[in-house]
Amino acid sequence: MKYALIGCGRISPNHIEAARNNNLDIVGICDILPEMMDQKAREYGLIDIKKYTNYNQMLIDQKPDLVAIATESGKHADIALNCIAAGCNVIIEKPIALSIKDAKAIIKAGHDSGTVVSINHQNRFNKSVQYINKAIKSGRFGKLLHGTAHIRWNREKKYYEQAAWRGTWAQDGGCLMNQCIHNIDLLRWMMSDDIDEVFAYTDNMIHPYIEAEDLGIALVKFKNGSYGIIEGTTNIYPKNLEETLFIFGEKGTVKAGGKSVNIIEEWCFADELDDPKYVKSTYNENPPNVYGYGHTPLYADVIKAINTGNQPFVTGEDGLRALELVLAIYKSSYEGKPVKLPLADCSTIDFEGWFNR
Repeated sequence: MKYALIGCGRISPNHIEAARNNNLDIVGICDILPEMMDQKAREYGLIDIKKYTNYNQMLIDQKPDLVAIATESGKHADIALNCIAAGCNVIIEKPIALSIKDAKAIIKAGHDSGTVVSINHQNRFNKSVQYINKAIKSGRFGKLLHGTAHIRWNREKKYYEQAAWRGTWAQDGGCLMNQCIHNIDLLRWMMSDDIDEVFAYTDNMIHPYIEAEDLGIALVKFKNGSYGIIEGTTNIYPKNLEETLFIFGEKGTVKAGGKSVNIIEEWCFADELDDPKYVKSTYNENPPNVYGYGHTPLYADVIKAINTGNQPFVTGEDGLRALELVLAIYKSSYEGKPVKLPLADCSTIDFEGWFNR
């Protein structure tokens, strides 16, 4: 299967490795900065790979079957729509887009053309996350009561200086959209995809050189009667502290932690169907960074979906739901009141100038 990568920045090594681990034929890479492509080509031995600064030309020349889009978030929608129009299946780095309208357009284009659209919420493939979700589906928690997602990370000025689009409303959003959306996705997926309303506060506390937030705190009311709490920040001193997910039910308590919710730290159920010590030791991964090990199985799942004609495990609709929750948090904080879901439309650019008011 012919594969191409658009965007050779911070996350691109995970995509290159996932493509290689799944024996994809890497036919081209693309970035508007040639030095970024040259660096990745050297590091990963892609010496004979065709390099492009224009992705449309790459699509014409190479006709890839699968394209991964790992550019700045604000360009995801246009690139994805052009790739789909060219007949390519796509893996889109999170978030799917920065507006409800664009996300829905991507989903519709994929359905209309019969191409596979998958969003790179790779933490869904963590062994810990998979085992927790299995317990939810089998009813082991009983009635779900509430869940919490904590993302306590650090991003200093030099991180934002590496790329001018970071922290902007037009191309990125703040910590919730960029760093925290993985765990926000997991919380919504685990507790119930259907949300009644959201109430939130966000702020820019110590990053005056970016446009968007560095702290977000939200309450989520799910339609199944459960609740969610989200705490996301890039203000933790002096480095990343933790990313944790708690699920509380009438008959079960679970905590997943580690660098990217890849370790089960608490496992207690009334049914006592499994040994907590065994679960904690078995569903325990120690990745080298916060990106985890999920890219390779996500790629494998997408390849399977392409070959079988089935939907991938993480669909465009899943990406839309994660995006919608972050936008609802923004909207609630901006308006100072609870926000009902679903959102008819909303975009990060609706909040330009917010923290300068």
